Amino acid sequence: MSTAHAKLSASGSAKWSLCPGSVFAEKDYPNTTSVFAEEGTAAHELAEVLLRGDTWHDVIGETLPESNVVVTQDMYDYVQSYVSYVNSISGELFVEQRVDFSHIAPDGFGTSDAIVINDSVMTIVDLKYGKGVRVDAENNTQGILYALGAVNDYGMLFNIKTINIVIVQPRLDHISEWTIGIDELNRWGERLKQAAELALSENAPRSPGEKQCQWCRAKATCPALAKLTESTLMTSFDNLDTSKPEQLTDEQLKVALDNKKLIVSWFDAVETLVTDRLSSGQAFGGYKLVAGRANRAWRDEATVAKVLSTVLSEDTIYTRKMISPAQAEKELGKSRAELLEDLVTKPEGAPTLVPETDKRPAVNVSKNDFDIIN
Repeated sequence: MSTAHAKLSASGSAKWSLCPGSVFAEKDYPNTTSVFAEEGTAAHELAEVLLRGDTWHDVIGETLPESNVVVTQDMYDYVQSYVSYVNSISGELFVEQRVDFSHIAPDGFGTSDAIVINDSVMTIVDLKYGKGVRVDAENNTQGILYALGAVNDYGMLFNIKTINIVIVQPRLDHISEWTIGIDELNRWGERLKQAAELALSENAPRSPGEKQCQWCRAKATCPALAKLTESTLMTSFDNLDTSKPEQLTDEQLKVALDNKKLIVSWFDAVETLVTDRLSSGQAFGGYKLVAGRANRAWRDEATVAKVLSTVLSEDTIYTRKMISPAQAEKELGKSRAELLEDLVTKPEGAPTLVPETDKRPAVNVSKNDFDIIN
């Protein structure tokens, strides 16, 4: 049972709170890391250094002592934007503070990036250094658990009535803020406590969904997700030729769109699982690994240049391309970025289909926008 307890983490709460069965489903899967996770760890270490004021003479190019990562200009700029946000909040600051929410999830604890308390207002700020998935503060269970732990730890010292949960994703230029009262926070606590109790049961139900399945290590072999996929593909479109979507009803089209990401992610997980098995020397009936397509490359560009220069001009051998605005900003640094202000244009992106719950405003499009001009 202790193994399950350890997995009721704040960072994994979106998974176990929505799919209690995921805890035991993943118990035999090893925890893995990635270069992106290690990069995020280094960014958090740098953020702690800067927030505590332990700055070096020239932080750029220095090696972080714990993660052993060299600080680049990009990392410094991104992390500094998070640090500036935290420092803009008045109140008592707690950096990389361990919080105890074991009254919600057994043995539950975590480390909050930044907590600021000003009289009755507490702000929980979470740095997300990744740029792959946009994270919002509203209903964010990780932030909620940190807030519950902080109230539990500091409730005797501060009369906390309002909680601000903030997600800062500097590499996506994204800051999400959500404010709730202490009563609503406690109601969340009761719901999460019930989910935690259920998650500790070996017979806990599995409940597939886009958010909870996104990082689940047991996704490829999950019978509940496979059943959902089969139900969506077969039941919803029974006796229909799905190669002709114009024959489907709006309800059926919505079912397909609602489940697309989840089902595609399951197919991807299955493919990864089988590929890993074959890569490790195991057999899998009906499939094999073959060499992928590869492009030709020069063995030695310097030698190639010498040979080609005898018959071709330099302009023919080499191509030139202007750097992008993002690359120019990187080279100039923030102090000189204003040089580009009147030189950059950003055209509107092509319309993208998203659920109605997406917070971005709808694009007004009429059929006249697509009329062919002769």
